[in-house]
Amino acid sequence: MSVRATARLRAEPDGRGATALPLLESAGPLALRRTRSPLPEHARVTVVGAMSAPLNGDRLVIEAEVADGARLTVDAAAATVALPGPSADTGPSTYDIHLDVGERATLHWLPEQLISARGSDLHQTTHVELAATARLLLREEQILGRHGEPTGALTTRLTVHRAGRPLLDQQLAYGPGASGGWDGPAVLGGHRAVGQLLLADPSFEEAPLAARLLGPTAALTPLAGPAVLVTAVAADARLLRAILDEAMYKLLDGLKADTGTG
Repeated sequence: MSVRATARLRAEPDGRGATALPLLESAGPLALRRTRSPLPEHARVTVVGAMSAPLNGDRLVIEAEVADGARLTVDAAAATVALPGPSADTGPSTYDIHLDVGERATLHWLPEQLISARGSDLHQTTHVELAATARLLLREEQILGRHGEPTGALTTRLTVHRAGRPLLDQQLAYGPGASGGWDGPAVLGGHRAVGQLLLADPSFEEAPLAARLLGPTAALTPLAGPAVLVTAVAADARLLRAILDEAMYKLLDGLKADTGTG
């Protein structure tokens, strides 16, 4: 039997310089847990998998709202593994993420890897609405197949709007049913881990970054708005995380230096 579940959370300022979580609603396999944050002004929520999911046919949704002036970090306790499920006729699973970040609010959306297991079929969408002065740090990582197995079918779409205008709309597809060449030299080149790191910050309006390579398998691209996108491929999840972490720390350190914040 397929699972349908929607988890919701809301963060808002508590009036004392910190961030409160007035809404933290778990559902099905999506268990939301308040955890200790290393950033004093951020609330932190960790997504814990309460059961194996998504399986083919499942419908999962996470909705997160960061109210004006709030600061929130969302991470995960473990990787998400897309699995084929018990029946061959259930159709694809869907995993939809809706993020809304208000004025002067900050969201760090840092889940663990999404692993596409053999026989799985997952359509994942992430839709973000940013206010004009919102800040966003978002990481996505896709691992195509568990160790020693081919990938399942995976389609992901990341859409970001800022102040009601498009900032990024990117769709990727891998595995059975994807357009030819997805694993060719112009796309993955035989790599099995691919990831994106998006940083949107109003300070980029005054000091935009230039496009550049970040080693042999990663690149930084400025967007038509105050944001940059880092795209990387790697042989495995460990190497991919190392590339994205290095880029993330350098970008965040650069913002601190430019804005004079600690």
